[in-house]
Parts: sequence; structure tokens; C-alpha cells
Amino acid sequence: MTETANADLYRRAVDLLKPGDITLHGAVVHTDLGSDAESLLHQLTLEAGDVVAEHAGIDATDTYVYSGNDDDRFGVNQHQGRTVADDEFVWECQQLLRENTYDLVLYWEAGDDLDTVVADLETLDDTASVVGVTEDGWRSE
Repeated sequence: MTETANADLYRRAVDLLKPGDITLHGAVVHTDLGSDAESLLHQLTLEAGDVVAEHAGIDATDTYVYSGNDDDRFGVNQHQGRTVADDEFVWECQQLLRENTYDLVLYWEAGDDLDTVVADLETLDDTASVVGVTEDGWRSE
């Protein structure tokens, strides 16, 4: 992916985070997964959501994924992690196929150490690189 195309994606991710009722942090997770690896993409999405939940102090087993195909207000490749107990927002993710590989745009309520979350996301299988995003901009690869 070109630097210009990635910068455009990062700018759009920043725009998703502002203005809002709550302060959000986010990450763009670049993968090497193509459209033939949707099951691995699904697994990566779940694992990335678990990382965010754990950093928010929520046991990942106390969350579930609400998907775009469940609700016409969401896109097909848009997912939310919510708490089982009270259906509260934990994270949201969009899966984007760009130049034959998927990127995840993931965001969650701020209050954590963004660099630590990004570092933990970078350890997940099938992750090529991760760029942290705030409403003030992004941290380059």
C-alpha cells in the first residue's frame, strides 16, 4: 500500500474518533490476509477485540461480538464488542479490503495507554503492522 493511501486511511480513522460523546483511541491493524483468508480475519478481529477489552479492565469472556449482518445500521464488515451483562460498547471494528489485503480499523473508549495496546496488537498472528490513532492524529509505522 502506498504511503499516501495509508495516510488517507489514517486521516479517515482520526475523523471517526471526533467529535464524539466520549474520547476514543484507535488503531489501524495492517494484515497480509487476503479475501481467501476470511476465517483468519475473523479470528484476528476477535483477538484484537480481546486485547482492547483486557486493557479496559473487562474480561474478554464477558463480551460478545455484534456484527453488521445483525443490524441494517451497520456495514457487513463492521463489528462491535459489547459486554454480555449490560450490552455496553467495548470496541468497534471495520474490516477493509484494500489492494487485496485486509486492514482492521479498531477503536475503543480512551483511558488506556495507547502505546501498550498497539504493542499488544502487534503481537497477534497475521498482523503486519499497527498504527495508533487518536483524535489528534496518528503515530506513524
